Amino acid sequence: MRVRSEVALRYARTSVITHVANPDSRPQEATFRMLLPDTAFISGFTMILSGNSYKAHVKEKNEAKQLYSEAVSRGVSAAHVATKARDSNHFTVSVNVEGNTTAIFELRYEDMLVSRNGLYSHVINLHPGALVPVMEVVVHIKESQQITKLNVPELRTGNEIDETLKDTQNSLAVIRNGTNNREVTVTFTPDLIEQRRLAKIYMEKSKENGTSTAFGQFVVEYDVERSNNGEILVNDGYFVHFLAPTSLPPLSKHVVFVLDTSGSMEGRKLEQMRKAMDTILSDLNPYDYFSIVEFSHFIQVHDLKEADEPAPRKKEYWEYNSIEADAPYTLVPPSLASAENIAKAKIVASRLDYTGGTNIYGALEAAIKITKKGVDQRNKTVANNTDATNLTENNMTKGVEPIIIFLTDGVAVDGETNTDRIISKITEKNSGDKRAALYSIAFGEDADRPFLRMVSLRNEGFMRHVYESSDAALQLHDFYRQVSSPLLSHVQFQYPAKQIKEGSVSRTQFRTIYGGSEVAVVGQIAADATEITPRVFGFYGSEDGQTLKRYEVTPRVAVRRTRDEHLPLERLWAYLTIKQLLDKRDAGDHSTDENSPEKKALDIALKYAFVTPLTSLVVVKPDESHAVDVESVDVTTTTTTTTTPAPPAPLVYHSEANFIDYENSAQPMSFHSYDDSMINHRAGLRGQDHDLHSVYGNHIIGGGSRTLGGDSVYSGMTSNLLSGDYTRLASYNSNRISGGYDHRSSVLTSGSRYSSSRRWPAYYHSRKNTKTLTRKYHLEGFRWTSLLLNASAEALTVLGANGEQVFLKLTTDVNPPVAADGDVECSNSLFAPWATDHASSVCVYVTRCYAARRITTDDYQHSYCVVNDGFAGVCCPPDQVLN
Repeated sequence: MRVRSEVALRYARTSVITHVANPDSRPQEATFRMLLPDTAFISGFTMILSGNSYKAHVKEKNEAKQLYSEAVSRGVSAAHVATKARDSNHFTVSVNVEGNTTAIFELRYEDMLVSRNGLYSHVINLHPGALVPVMEVVVHIKESQQITKLNVPELRTGNEIDETLKDTQNSLAVIRNGTNNREVTVTFTPDLIEQRRLAKIYMEKSKENGTSTAFGQFVVEYDVERSNNGEILVNDGYFVHFLAPTSLPPLSKHVVFVLDTSGSMEGRKLEQMRKAMDTILSDLNPYDYFSIVEFSHFIQVHDLKEADEPAPRKKEYWEYNSIEADAPYTLVPPSLASAENIAKAKIVASRLDYTGGTNIYGALEAAIKITKKGVDQRNKTVANNTDATNLTENNMTKGVEPIIIFLTDGVAVDGETNTDRIISKITEKNSGDKRAALYSIAFGEDADRPFLRMVSLRNEGFMRHVYESSDAALQLHDFYRQVSSPLLSHVQFQYPAKQIKEGSVSRTQFRTIYGGSEVAVVGQIAADATEITPRVFGFYGSEDGQTLKRYEVTPRVAVRRTRDEHLPLERLWAYLTIKQLLDKRDAGDHSTDENSPEKKALDIALKYAFVTPLTSLVVVKPDESHAVDVESVDVTTTTTTTTTPAPPAPLVYHSEANFIDYENSAQPMSFHSYDDSMINHRAGLRGQDHDLHSVYGNHIIGGGSRTLGGDSVYSGMTSNLLSGDYTRLASYNSNRISGGYDHRSSVLTSGSRYSSSRRWPAYYHSRKNTKTLTRKYHLEGFRWTSLLLNASAEALTVLGANGEQVFLKLTTDVNPPVAADGDVECSNSLFAPWATDHASSVCVYVTRCYAARRITTDDYQHSYCVVNDGFAGVCCPPDQVLN
């Protein structure tokens, strides 16, 4: 296995070549597996089988699928692989290798390294699948400025936070400097003894059982010399403009911490959040301001005066539930980050406790109200004020950067629950001069990451996933460090129109540039331009935090019509432009004309052969008699195989999650072998429990018999889906399967109602697919429905009186169906504390019943009814009906 990375101007181009020999006379299946950085684009894949080379081609997704289908219909071998959304990072191909021959695989991918906390980090995952006689990793770095720092730590599992200078350095990594300080080569060649040692360490760190052929992540970190004026590089008609200020004093900021304390935060999550807040509060500067907003199903803005009072007694659960989601709260003015106030805030944070549901909209609305009121700015002044600054007496709070740090581990189940409406309303409210940057933290696996990503992108921020593990507090602190030091605000890059090609320049406006980060603007140079003379301006702070100063630089760079192969500016331009266009699309621009972000991104991806969420790789292998059907990763499926009689194993591409929707299939499910390192989300290296999200009929989808919390809820099951087995469930052993999550532990719960003769319909959905479906039918907050959803029928599926399947229709209309003659009374009401009068309950569409948010599939089986001509209803207490 040979890995070579060429890194120039922070842009990494990596090639992975693997040789797999089959010494047997009989054909055997070989697998090439690679874990990619989640920001990387695959740019090429080639296989050499029996001396013949097969090159993958990048096509638009629908065209790729059509080419694949045509190849299958002709009886030739074919495969196509597509990336999922932006966190897809698995590439696996299995192919038959003839006896006494060697298969060669080459995968190429490209990635732009991002500066985090002042360091660029290049990560290569080493998971060869076996001990290999020859392993060589070479990373060659060539920069335009002097390399000032270089770290090559010991291999990581991928579950640690970013390295520090205190990390143990890799003693086997050979570092060779170039003729100047701008070039360096790092080589790593572990022999078989070292590979065994690394595999053992990986298992210990990952807490895996059995054996492992995963070694971990090889990491090279570095930084370059930089100035506050930035750097512009030109090559072959393209330019890149870097800006990473370092020696400016940080701006004063107002941080609103919006913290989820719903019931699912109980235990380790809440403890880690408290611990992280203790550290984060200590990091505030003396001239910063802060506010603490706590939310579950209701909202509380904390007053530091609470720290002077005895700790309140913990309320009973029913006391918290008596508080309505729209209960009024008091807006407390922001507090200055003085030593006294920080000490009080730590006391307040240490008393945070769990309860109730999750009112995301109410919490974000409260945070925006606080930032709109601003802070006491009577002592704030502005230096070097000109007309261009647009600063007036009415918007002086531009001198204090408003930042919202929003942490949640769940989905919206209280207050406004429609995520599209939440995004729209929050973005509308968060506007004007006091518009705050919104940074979201998805804590654990149950947070609605697509929603959090979109609401952040629409509000000047980004989303990060923090994993529920022993170092979660460190992850939270590490996230905060990335946004804790705003150095420049309201930054704009302006380029003379005659010097650049129209429409070619990437993003040019940045709300905030933080210490340790870097922004890059790329574009194409006009054909007759002889120089580039941009103007960059914004604002920065003073040492005392009381003065806002104007920042402006006007660099001048000559344009030379030469080509330097070591400056990959054209591909860097393509990569960064696609990324930003996809961000724009994900932020809500769904236009479909020729100038839409999606159409532009697709055209560039096809031209430069990048595998993106809009494109796919296609491989057609002629003169074979078998075909392989590989579904797009977008629908989270595994593979099925169609063959004419032939002994070799088929060519198979595995998707990331290895799940399939068998709604129309009566065939048993088969699972290809994956190890823990291939099914998790954090660069594929986290040894955590697998997604046991859907259980129906005769089959089990998931990783063994573990729940999200790691505890089995099924008795009498012995399955090992990771080794390719599937299990038939002979009976439920008097256990019912609940679609709800235990309010305290967030694990799939079980009870004791359904007898062994009851069988649920066999419909399967992966968790990510389910989130899409629940959003489509406006069922956010009704978690139990995910276990009953039948996408093809657009219905919930329950059991009738005689055990037959009953389909209850769902609507995509945001306005739920209402009976024409008014709500009809029903007698099979929900049995819950809020159901005070069962006899007078009424049949309403499920989303109109507030109480239905907290029921289980079993509860619904006993209380469902039909609205109008077959819509999914529930027998609901009148005082729980939403109009």
